[in-house]
Order: sequence, then structure tokens, then C-alpha cells
Amino acid sequence: MAGTIMLKGGFIRKEAIASSAITPGDLVEFGGVNELQDHSTVGGTARKAFALENDLIGRGIDDAYAAGETVQYAVCHSGTEVNARLAAAATCTKGQALESAGNGRLVPVSSPAYQHGIVAWAMQTITVAGSRVRAEVA
Repeated sequence: MAGTIMLKGGFIRKEAIASSAITPGDLVEFGGVNELQDHSTVGGTARKAFALENDLIGRGIDDAYAAGETVQYAVCHSGTEVNARLAAAATCTKGQALESAGNGRLVPVSSPAYQHGIVAWAMQTITVAGSRVRAEVA
């Protein structure tokens, strides 16, 4: 898997102060004691925003931001491909719809009839739980 979060497509780069630890590839939202936190609602509607690696100071995709640090994040256009994080116990198949796990990570959609919480579609099959997944933003 590539050593960057943004793999293909368009996005707007933004910054905000972390309310808690945030790892690149996490789905993020406004909230917490500062400005930005991991998306916190399982299956909830989410802005398509993902934390980016802090490459400006030499950090990679596995280097988390600490609470109080300025987080670089991307608000993604539909069709953008990202290197997102799956929940610790989650695997997926190519083409499967993904939603928020409520902790910044993604999981396969729990109810196929529920469409409002889709964040992205898996672009690959992942058989190792908790891995990163190439995902196309909804």
C-alpha cells in the first residue's frame, strides 16, 4: 500500500487542532475539546474528511497526531481514492460499501438498505482485520 493517504483524485487540504490522538487515514469530524476528532457516530452521516500524514515535518501515515497538534486533513471530492483505516476487527471485499465505525475507522455497511452512512467503497479485498484499505470516497 502506498505511503500516503491521498492516492488519486481531488481534495481540499485544511488544518484544525486535534481534540485527541488522530492517525492519518482516520475519518474526522469537528468536535471535542478542540476543533477536530475522529468521527464518532457508528454508521452516521459523515463529511468525507480524512486525516493526512504530516509530511511537512517528515511524518508518515503511521505517525499519529497528539491532542493539541495541528492536523492536516483533506475534504474529498466524490471518486477520490484514499488510504483509509479499517476497524480492528473488520475485513472487506472489493466493491463493498463502507461506513464509519465510530472511532475514525471504517467498517462494511451493517444494513444494505441504509444508504446515508456510506463514506466510501472498498477498491480491494482485505483479509487481515484492521488493515488499511484503498477506498473510493462516496
